[in-house]
Amino acid sequence: MTALQELLAFNRTTEALGQVMGRLGWDQETFMPPGAAEQRGEEMAALEGVLHARRTDPKVGEWLAAAKPETEAEAAQLREIGRGHARAVKVPAELASELARLTSVSQGIWARARAEEDVAAFLPTLSQVVALRREEAAAIADGGDLYDALLQDYEPGATAAEIAALFDRMRPRLKDLRSRLAGAKMPTPLQGHFAADAQMALAHETAERFGYDFAHGRLDLAVHPFSSGSGADVRITTRVDEGEPMGCLYSTIHEVGHACYEQNIAPALRLSALGQGVSMGVHESQSRIYENQLGRSPEFCRFLHGRMEAHFGALSASQEEIARVINRVETGFIRTEADEVHYNLHIMLRFDLERQLFDGTLEVADLEEAWNDRFAADFGMTVDKPSNGVLQDVHWSVGLFGYFPTYTLGNVYAGCLYAALRRDVPGLDAALAAGDPAPALDWLRERLQRHGGLRTPRETIEHATGAEISEEHLLAYLEAKYGALFGL
Repeated sequence: MTALQELLAFNRTTEALGQVMGRLGWDQETFMPPGAAEQRGEEMAALEGVLHARRTDPKVGEWLAAAKPETEAEAAQLREIGRGHARAVKVPAELASELARLTSVSQGIWARARAEEDVAAFLPTLSQVVALRREEAAAIADGGDLYDALLQDYEPGATAAEIAALFDRMRPRLKDLRSRLAGAKMPTPLQGHFAADAQMALAHETAERFGYDFAHGRLDLAVHPFSSGSGADVRITTRVDEGEPMGCLYSTIHEVGHACYEQNIAPALRLSALGQGVSMGVHESQSRIYENQLGRSPEFCRFLHGRMEAHFGALSASQEEIARVINRVETGFIRTEADEVHYNLHIMLRFDLERQLFDGTLEVADLEEAWNDRFAADFGMTVDKPSNGVLQDVHWSVGLFGYFPTYTLGNVYAGCLYAALRRDVPGLDAALAAGDPAPALDWLRERLQRHGGLRTPRETIEHATGAEISEEHLLAYLEAKYGALFGL
């Protein structure tokens, strides 16, 4: 075997073990008995130790140096394996294992603290997670910015300074749109009781309509909806509130966007360094375009009205009103329930707090106060309880610092993709009005999803759209959509 062949075979096993670890994480969020948390932490630490040893194996460096790629895909494999190897060798094995153990246990502590509205019960553990992630970031950064080092795990090539500049450009227009919408009359939310089994039936039907392959996936319940896995085994979760059906439905569509990206990657790339989404920003572009530009389009909303009545009975909103109800704008505490106008402002808050945690200007002990002060300043509301504030998201409990900004990057990418999609698929509105997102889904699969990690994040979006990335597409879409819906 050549050096390249040996490297790719070795990496295939590493990728397979990574999928096993991901399946343990899925089980922990869905069916694992609560008393198993401590043991699961040990199991995750053990697996992480094995994976870290493989990723740092000196043979990987030797193979990388000797390998001679002959195709674009082989060169991309070397790029991604090399990037992972360079990162892994900087992180001590003991640190990698302890992070895996602690974040597994921390997740359960966060869930209990959130349920009991008890910030003090979680902060000591969060302090440990932040300390370990700071240590890890320092090892990776080689004297550079700690937060930039963490960003590379989620959006390779991005920097905090670039993201901050992007957010600074977006914030004024988002706030202006929010101010103009504040004077518009908003419709009443749907009223009634929406049984859990009916919600899950509609979620299952809608997931299939948006291309999710249940022969290679599952839909289950979790505290925080997520997607897990790649290739032939991609699983999603949602959550149910019997007084409000939109959370379940649109969480499902959102996670289907993530899942279809993974399911639609070319089979030849499975269990390779290119066999998953190239970045969380690109991943989020898929979930957000499925959920928002397609799933919340006025055309699809009107189609959805009939399907909702088939599952729930007569609705309190008419077919003519339903798009305004689904897209109603309201300032609220919860990021995952935020409308498209407010959503990115939630992300900007988290991004700024994260940067302060890692540049030393904010300590974990002061995080709740900093959150509440910033929320009041940005949203004009006083946080009433921790589950509506600093405890609402799972991300920090599992150490995902640097992840949050990729949500807004994903929205920006989705804006670019949607502009190109409308250019290339002239019958899109008619298809959505008929409840058929397939023309859009086919375009996304061919232009972006099937390529997996072949290209860098920026190259992936620019190849798909044929244009440079710009936030202008997203902002113009939001202004046009909400202006038309609410008569601005």
